[in-house]
Amino acid sequence: MPDYAVVFAPEAEEQLVDLYLYIADEASPDIARGYTEAIVDDCLKLNHFPLRGVARHDIRPGLRITHHKGRAVIAFHVDEAARRVSILGVYYGGQDYASALRQDGPD
Repeated sequence: MPDYAVVFAPEAEEQLVDLYLYIADEASPDIARGYTEAIVDDCLKLNHFPLRGVARHDIRPGLRITHHKGRAVIAFHVDEAARRVSILGVYYGGQDYASALRQDGPD
């Protein structure tokens, strides 16, 4: 069975850049790069196992979440017909992803 395509919403890309900048300022660019690259790697692994994580249909139809090292929440939507995983957001350090993602339907 072919893998799923993994795509990043512009908001998720922006969140990764913001996270990189925050960690680079607080720690170092090397640490920031390693951490954000590890998150991207986790996202890309969804191509093989797209239904991992927890379904959160109570927030948004089709929404799933998984965690990265207990500090970041990766929010995504799986379109099984199109065989695509859309990374909707990366929320760090207790950010309120539920409020940010609550809407009528997936992107």
